[in-house]
Amino acid sequence: MTQLPQGKEIEILLVEDNPADVRLTQEALKEGKVHNRLHVVGDGEEAMDFLRRRGEYADEVRPDLVLLDLNLPRKDGREVLAELKDDDDLKRIPVVILTTSQAEEDILRTYNLHANCYITKPVDLDQFIKVVRSIEDFWLTVVRLPPK
Repeated sequence: MTQLPQGKEIEILLVEDNPADVRLTQEALKEGKVHNRLHVVGDGEEAMDFLRRRGEYADEVRPDLVLLDLNLPRKDGREVLAELKDDDDLKRIPVVILTTSQAEEDILRTYNLHANCYITKPVDLDQFIKVVRSIEDFWLTVVRLPPK
């Protein structure tokens, strides 16, 4: 696992309501190359509370990267994305859409809302882990993330 300068961890916010996908993502990132800390919330309202550090998330750090499912309870991923990208304090956080939807309408809409990347979750377990590791390889080792 690559250690970042001064022991810095990459902070990742996973917005996902499916416990199986959460577990797979945790496993894939646990054995990754980059030292990271994965925060998990299960719906869009919680995601915005986390990002804005409200309520129980008041002491959380701002994530370096958001992995966002589209189909969420309470506030869906499209609404979260629109709200996040409309906020001057949050809009530079890269957002990777990680969803089961293959609908062209979703792909176009999320890119129009300034998603940084759109990935359809594979149904195959090994492929899912491979996809999460490729996200880590690209977003956490190749890309230079904006300062907080």
